[in-house]
Amino acid sequence: MGMIWIFGGTSEGRRLVELCAADGLPVAVSVATEYGEDVLAGLESVDVVQGRMGADQMRSYIRTRNVDLVIDATHPYAVEVTGNIRQACEAEAVEYIRLLRKPSEDSARSADTDGIVYADSTAEAAAYLAGTAGNIMLTTGSKELSVFSEKLEHKRLYPRVLPSAESIGVCEASGIPLANCIAMQGPFTEAVNTALLHQFRCRYLVTKESGKAGGYEEKLSACVKAGVQAVVIRRPVVEDGMDFDAVCGYLAEKYPEREHTGIDIVGIGMGTDGTMTADGKAIIEQADVLIGGGRMLEPYENTGKLLFDCYQAEEIRQFIDGVVQKQKGRNIAILMSGDVGFYSGTARLTEALRGYHVRLHPGISSVVYMASKIGIAWQDMVLCSVHGRRQNVLAKIRQNEKVFALSGGGEEITAICDRLAEANMNHVEVYVGENLSYGGERIWHGSPLEGRQECFGRLCVAVFINRECSGYPVSAGIPDKEFIRGRVPMTKEEIRTISISKLRLARNSVVYDIGAGTGSVSIEAALAAADGMVYAIEKKDEAADLIEANAEKFGIPNIQIVRGMAPEALPGLPVPTHVFIGGSSGNLREIVAVLYERNPAVRIVMNAISLETIAEMTELAKEYEMELVMVQIAKADTVGNYHLMMGQNPVMIGTMKGR
Repeated sequence: MGMIWIFGGTSEGRRLVELCAADGLPVAVSVATEYGEDVLAGLESVDVVQGRMGADQMRSYIRTRNVDLVIDATHPYAVEVTGNIRQACEAEAVEYIRLLRKPSEDSARSADTDGIVYADSTAEAAAYLAGTAGNIMLTTGSKELSVFSEKLEHKRLYPRVLPSAESIGVCEASGIPLANCIAMQGPFTEAVNTALLHQFRCRYLVTKESGKAGGYEEKLSACVKAGVQAVVIRRPVVEDGMDFDAVCGYLAEKYPEREHTGIDIVGIGMGTDGTMTADGKAIIEQADVLIGGGRMLEPYENTGKLLFDCYQAEEIRQFIDGVVQKQKGRNIAILMSGDVGFYSGTARLTEALRGYHVRLHPGISSVVYMASKIGIAWQDMVLCSVHGRRQNVLAKIRQNEKVFALSGGGEEITAICDRLAEANMNHVEVYVGENLSYGGERIWHGSPLEGRQECFGRLCVAVFINRECSGYPVSAGIPDKEFIRGRVPMTKEEIRTISISKLRLARNSVVYDIGAGTGSVSIEAALAAADGMVYAIEKKDEAADLIEANAEKFGIPNIQIVRGMAPEALPGLPVPTHVFIGGSSGNLREIVAVLYERNPAVRIVMNAISLETIAEMTELAKEYEMELVMVQIAKADTVGNYHLMMGQNPVMIGTMKGR
């Protein structure tokens, strides 16, 4: 068997090296820097080649090391290196495979609709940014940093580079203040990206269209969350090759004699032997290594198996890599409570374990078990989890007859019962299952009023049955008479319907209702964005009290009242995706400026009745892209024996779609 030579530089390349080493294949890996060599340190039987090579040097290495397969796993933008590798392989008649990153779904989106600024080169991106103001996070590496430093003020640039002397030296040579250098090793989550953007007050983030494995999606989602403009440098060429999974499959066919490492992820049902499938029992019995939470591993403490108590996907990957390298051929099983496809960590695990042959084995989920215990069908249940997740369970219960909730503790179920009771939804039936399948199993049945008084155990689930689940209409337009009224102005039903429609809310939208009045728009927006949050911003205490009363009447938990005046009240709130402005107190221009600073892609709908506010909107329309519509509603009223159409004040509705 000849040598496999992998050119690294990407996370997929590193994983491919680890996989080949674990399976006993002779492998060499080329890395450009000492830092890359350090990352791969400790891998047995791997020849690490540090430093950049030309085509002739590559040819010499191929001949002297008897290389019969070259895998190019360099970055998509390393065009020159890829050209040298191809040239060397062709000259030496050695098989060549280009490992391609899977493109992100975002890479196919149109620049006209996704709020992203695209550039065809680093120079084009730098030229665009030269006409802007504000700090810039550069996530394109150190190689092309000089292109940005030549065209942009150095103090604006916050490059994120590898934590190596070479990368930091490039930053220093480019004139970037060392305080601006973010020396970190990825991959980076959305949360880390968002935190860095906030910390350095960045208004722009530059990234390459590097695909899913390069953290591209996490960067874009962080930009949306932080209200930052994403600038994306497109891939330079369209290449032929294989993705990571295809390369792994090809290696399995090419080297059938290698020692395969398979990993079984097993759903163990409720946790007891009786709720485990025969398939699951057999796999666990044959396994040498078991991984899972402490409660799952307890029955196997005296079996002689190697046990690893862990939930975190990346830590499990590191542990498995170590086990496989030291003791090849061991049977590894990862235990998941319930079923592998129902609110488990299986999706994260399979992603982390790419390169291994992962097999999934279903188990009996808590929803199936609970439904059988209370004697109902579950095919029409709405399934949700409040275990470590923010869910608007009340909206789901209001709109559906059956809702199943997986909890992280009994106090979460008690809290839901409390909110149901406060929302006058005591007609809902509540079933709670505690310690399912264990000796202390209990099925409790009662009303929300009764449930709020109960103390449920740590291991519990709940089913809510609402036989009066007509709910509110999907479209906006709650009759005005349904709202608690005072002397506070309210956006009328028809105008509210049009305005909510123009907002185009999603289920998870973050909405500001500025000048919220009685809260009629806030209520409608919260119903539409059931999994999001509405911030009702109101300066008058009387109006804020009315919003609170209406939210309580309609049983809306996803409204937060902010007492104050915009724009002063806006800092500290989460970045909005949508904003309705019903009252601006003469600060319309300032409010819009702050909103666009926080999120250039925010969608804004505003109403104006007074001539002064209409004049403000008209002036704004000269500076921003804005649709203006004048609406006048007339409603029938009885005057003596006649019905007359009584006209309401005309309202101008302005819609701004983001910069």
